[in-house]
Order: sequence, then C-alpha cells, then structure tokens
Amino acid sequence: MQLSRRRFLSTVTAGAVGLGVGALVPAGTVQAVGSSELPPSLPPGTSLGTLLDYAVGTPDPKAVAAAGHAGVIRYVSDRRPGAEYMTGKPLLAAEAAAMRAAGLTVVSNYQFGKAETADWLGGYPAGLRHGRRGAALHTEAGGPAGAPIYVSIDDDPSFSQFVTRIAPYLLAWNSVIGPARVGVYGNAQTIQWASNAGLARWFWQHDWGTPKGYLHPAAHLHQIPGQRTVGGINVDVNTVLKADYGQWR
Repeated sequence: MQLSRRRFLSTVTAGAVGLGVGALVPAGTVQAVGSSELPPSLPPGTSLGTLLDYAVGTPDPKAVAAAGHAGVIRYVSDRRPGAEYMTGKPLLAAEAAAMRAAGLTVVSNYQFGKAETADWLGGYPAGLRHGRRGAALHTEAGGPAGAPIYVSIDDDPSFSQFVTRIAPYLLAWNSVIGPARVGVYGNAQTIQWASNAGLARWFWQHDWGTPKGYLHPAAHLHQIPGQRTVGGINVDVNTVLKADYGQWR
C-alpha cells in the first residue's frame, strides 16, 4: 500500500482533532510514507562498537568494560505489572554515574508495556502519558536535557497500525520532549515509515520483521538477535552504526 505523506498526515490529524492536537501535525510533502520499499542496506558487518541493553538486574560497569563494550542502553521506564523481576528498571542516577565514571556511554530507552499491553496501542493519549514519565525518569537518572529517548515499537506492526496508533503515539512524544529528541526502536519497516513521516530522528533497529541481514541506512544502532551474559546478567548486544547515536553528553 502506498500513501502520500500529505494524505498520511491528514489521516493522523483526523484522528487527533478530537483531542485538540491537530496543530502538532507538520505540513506535508508528497513523499511515499507508506512505501514497502526499503533503501539499500548498510554494508554487512557495519559496526563502530557495541552497547548492552538489559532489564533483569544490572551488570557491574567494570564487567561491561572488561567485556569490550562501549556503553549501555538503559530503560527510563517503570516495571510493568507482572514484571517485578525486571530489577534493572528504571535506570537510577547511581548506576548512570557509575557507568560514565568507568568511561562508558549511556543511552536512554523507554518501554513500559509489551505485546497486548504495548505502549503504542494507546495512541496519542498514551504517548503523552509515557512521554512525560520517560522524560521525568531520564532527568532523575541524570540524563542531559538534550539527549534523545528511544521509544520502543517492540513489534512487527502493519502500516494500518502505524497510521492509526504508532504515528499518533510518536506525535505525542514529539510534543513532550521535542522532535530533536525522539528516537524509535523498531524494525526496518517501522524505521522507514517513521523516518519518511518525520516523526523521529534517531533509530535503533531490531530484526523482528526485518529482512535477514538488512541494516536500515537511517539506523544508529542495531540489536543483535540472541542474549548473552555479562557480569552474571542476561543482556542483549547492539552494534553502533553511527558515531553519534544519542549517547549522553
């Protein structure tokens, strides 16, 4: 399905009018927001280093550094009900300070719900609520005012879901933290849609629904499938694809 940016944003606006948020939608062009075609992939093996992300516990910064990783991507979000075992959520100021003192970088990410409780399913109202909470936790942990927050789309959504739920959700985040700070954690197609629509400026790719071996050229980070263990903690490993990937400065 192909949909022009103008028609796409008109659809999003129509869904937001009742919420009084139509003014948040930017002026459109005729780019094909809904195109299923992906641009050429980054070269295989592209990597400027690796970062860890984790939620079940927190590894010692010395273990992270000793394993050769450049830093961590951390949740600035609460534990959802039933996930009390995720003791690594949210990121706290002491952990962030310790990571940085060890010469490691820190990146902020937001995800509260998952699957049937995915944050983006709530559209614009959920985006406002989660955006405010994420911004507050980011600040409490010592996150710089200008640092981005990667917003999780931890799914393989359809274009219809993108238009009706995800785009309004991201628009709300834009209104809370500003367009320059909104990042998206999503598969290659979600990155393509969000990038074409101008709804995010930072991108972290996962491979659910992504063509095998494909790296979106707009992606700053890429999550490698499969978990590892660092310092006794289960972690995901991510490759850095660009020198500036939203790390705290």
